Amino acid sequence: MKARVHVMLKTGVLDPQGEAVRHALGQLGFDGVQGVRQGKVIEIDLAETDEDRARETVIRMCEKLLANTVIESYSVDLG
Repeated sequence: MKARVHVMLKTGVLDPQGEAVRHALGQLGFDGVQGVRQGKVIEIDLAETDEDRARETVIRMCEKLLANTVIESYSVDLG
């Protein structure tokens, strides 16, 4: 089973990378971009075939390593 984890900074946390991208887009002539938030996507191939167990496993991975839950939120898609 394949899992896709989306990790983003929580609302209110300063995103210097997103701000740098917003600024660069303006310099390239893309006016009107008011904000950019940058995150990451992590794809994991799992041997697990039970969707509930796979989701539980990936959530534990996120809580222990993949996301800094103090400043980041995450979502898990299985497929």
